[in-house]
This record gives sequence, C-alpha cells and structure tokens, in this order.
Amino acid sequence: MSEWGYAQDDPKEQLAQLHFFSINKIQEGEEIEMRITVKEFATPALGSLTFFAQTDKQTNQQLAPYTPSGWGTTMLEALGACIRELRRFPYQPEGGEK
Repeated sequence: MSEWGYAQDDPKEQLAQLHFFSINKIQEGEEIEMRITVKEFATPALGSLTFFAQTDKQTNQQLAPYTPSGWGTTMLEALGACIRELRRFPYQPEGGEK
C-alpha cells in the first residue's frame, strides 16, 4: 500500500487516488475525446480489484446507454479493459453534439 493509503481509518470509506487519462475515439473519421478516470483503492472491498477505470461519456446512447469501464489488479489492466469496452459501441450523441 502506498503511503497515502494509511490516511484511511475505515476501509468502508474506500479512499482512492484518482488518475486521469484522455483518448480520442475515432469514429467515421471524427475524433471524440473521452476522459478516463482510474480509481486506485487503498483497500478494495472484499472480492474487488484494486483499480477501476471508467469513461466520462456513455456509448450506445440511442439503444442501451453504456458507460465503458474496467477492473484490474494493475492500472494498465483496468485502463486496457476500459479502452476495449470503449471500442465496443459507437458514440451516439443526442442532436449531433460531440
């Protein structure tokens, strides 16, 4: 556990350090910026992994909105899983907004 993790007294508080990333989803020749936040938990809940990544935007909005995310034992694993999920469905903003 990193030094910052010792600031947590109660594991139920789920103290996490945040890491931010940005990626451009290429779709029909356009670039859509997606931000990914990775949470690194000091003490993950029982049965959970240490890293959780999630995008700031949903995909597949017109059929069944989906927020790409991923879990992992390492930051790379969680980030990679989130990016794979981001690629699964198209980004379909309402009213053509980007």
